[in-house]
Amino acid sequence: MNVGTTVTQFIIEEQRRHRSASGDFTALINDIVIAVKSIAHSVRRGGLAGVLGGAGSENVQGEIQKKLDVLSNDVFLRCNEWGGHVAAMASEEMDDVYNIPAEYPRGKYLLLFDPLDGSTNTDVNGIIGTIFSVLRAPESGGRPVATDFLQAGAEQVAAGMAIYGPQTILVLTTGHGVNAFTLDDSIGEFLLTHPDMRVPEESVEYAINASNERFWAPPVQRYIGECRAGREGPRGKDFNMRWMGAMVGDVYRVLCRGGVFLYPWDTKTAAKGGKLRLMYEANPVAMLIEQAGGLASTGTQRILDLQPDGLHQRVPVIMGSRHEVERIVAYHLEG
Repeated sequence: MNVGTTVTQFIIEEQRRHRSASGDFTALINDIVIAVKSIAHSVRRGGLAGVLGGAGSENVQGEIQKKLDVLSNDVFLRCNEWGGHVAAMASEEMDDVYNIPAEYPRGKYLLLFDPLDGSTNTDVNGIIGTIFSVLRAPESGGRPVATDFLQAGAEQVAAGMAIYGPQTILVLTTGHGVNAFTLDDSIGEFLLTHPDMRVPEESVEYAINASNERFWAPPVQRYIGECRAGREGPRGKDFNMRWMGAMVGDVYRVLCRGGVFLYPWDTKTAAKGGKLRLMYEANPVAMLIEQAGGLASTGTQRILDLQPDGLHQRVPVIMGSRHEVERIVAYHLEG
C-alpha cells in the first residue's frame, strides 16, 4: 500500500480481502487508534497538564504507578468499552479481567494491553509507549473470565505498539506483515510511513540491561561477552550496546536496524519467571518481530508457542534478527 495511506484506509483495505468480514475488527482498530492519539496528546502535554510524577498507588505487580500509567489505562478502557467490538479487556495495570459494562454490547474480541510501557521514563522525557494484543473471544457469547484470555500468542488476531517519542508512531500487524504509521499532528491522522517492515537478519547492535550481568545465565553471559570482545573476539566485528529503558523503543530500533533485544532469565527474577509479561508485552511484540521476519524466544522455547498459565505470567525474552537469536538459542541448548 502507498506511503501516506491513513491507518483507517489501510485497515479497510485489509478488511476487503475477507469477504465475510463484518467490520467489527476494523472498528476495534479504529478505537485503539483513538486511544493512542489521546495518550499521545497527554504525553506531549506532560508537566503542563500535571500528569507527570507518581500516582501514589501500586499495580498488581507491586510496581509504583505513575500518573500517566493510570490515565493511559483509563483512556484505553473508555475508548474500547462502548463500541460493541470487545467482549472483555485485560491490562497490566489491573488485577483481573475488565468486563464490558452492562449498558454496552459485548463483541467478539478480547483486548489486552500495557497502557504505558517504560513509564519510569516519563519524568525524564524518555521514550515510552503502548503495547496491545487482540484475541478472539469464546463463541459462547458469555461473560469472559480470565481463562478465556489464556491463549497462546500464535492465536493472536492482531498486535501492535505505539511509540511516543520525537514522532508518535503506531506499529501494527494483522498477521500479514508489519507496517508503521506516523501521526501527522496537522491533520490528526496516522499515515503509512514504513510499509512492510523487515528485520535485517544480522546487525551489530544489541539491547540489554547490563546492570544485571551478574545475574545472567551462562549462555547470555557468553553471547554478550563475545559481542563485547569486538573484532578481536570470535565474532570478528565490533558491536554497540543500546538500552532505552522501554521495550517499545528498543524493539522499534530492532525492526528498523536489526539486532537483538534481551530481557533474559536471570537469578534476580527467577522466582517470578522473568521480567516481562507474556500476555501484555512478550506475545504482542513477538508477533510483530516474527511477522517482520525475525525470531522471538525465551532462550529455550518460541514465545508464541507458550501456553499461558495466568494473566500476569512473566517470561524471559530474546527477540530480533534471526541469526542473532538462533545463536543465543544454540548457546542455551549447549548448556
